[in-house]
Amino acid sequence: MDLRDIRKDYQHSAIHGDDFPVEPVNWFREWLSDAMESGEPEPTAMVLATVSAEWRPSARVVLLKSFDDHGFVFFTNYLSRKGVQISGNHAAALTFFWPLTERQVRIEGIIVKVDADESDAYFYSRPLESRINAVISPQSTHIASRGELEEEREKLLFLEGSENIARPIHWGGYRLKPDRMEFWQGRPGRLHDRIQYLLEGNVWEVSRLAP
Repeated sequence: MDLRDIRKDYQHSAIHGDDFPVEPVNWFREWLSDAMESGEPEPTAMVLATVSAEWRPSARVVLLKSFDDHGFVFFTNYLSRKGVQISGNHAAALTFFWPLTERQVRIEGIIVKVDADESDAYFYSRPLESRINAVISPQSTHIASRGELEEEREKLLFLEGSENIARPIHWGGYRLKPDRMEFWQGRPGRLHDRIQYLLEGNVWEVSRLAP
């Protein structure tokens, strides 16, 4: 398999000049909206990178569920591999890639748990089966078979009052509070646009980077 000649010459758009938005979250909102309107199949999918106690990086795709000036929120099992890594090292990174608009956004910062009310609100908005799966799955641990998970799911799914199942204490939200954001726009000939925001105190410093 020869991969050397697999490439795409990006032609969709460009970032002209040096007059960039003051707040990067506002720019992110515009780009996410563009991605959704373009028909991206998973516009809120993002790669979450964390680091273990042994300084080994680990990455996986999770879904963005909300964002504002305070950060970017996703939900998961606190006892999962990523949850354990976050508890030991709060620094993490997110990456969005939207091929249809030929854009990428990289976000770095510190992760904190959202409060219980926010976790409850999202948990109870989920479909019943998703709530049940969050309860029964010991995420990232070894299991004897998939069958045992499906059996537990069926028990709870048809249990009287299952629609009122409570959010488990080990499941909830995280918020990544950004201190660095980078906006990447693909350009012809690999001479891409890269705009970086660095948080200095309470002010975002913005600069253009070489591709």
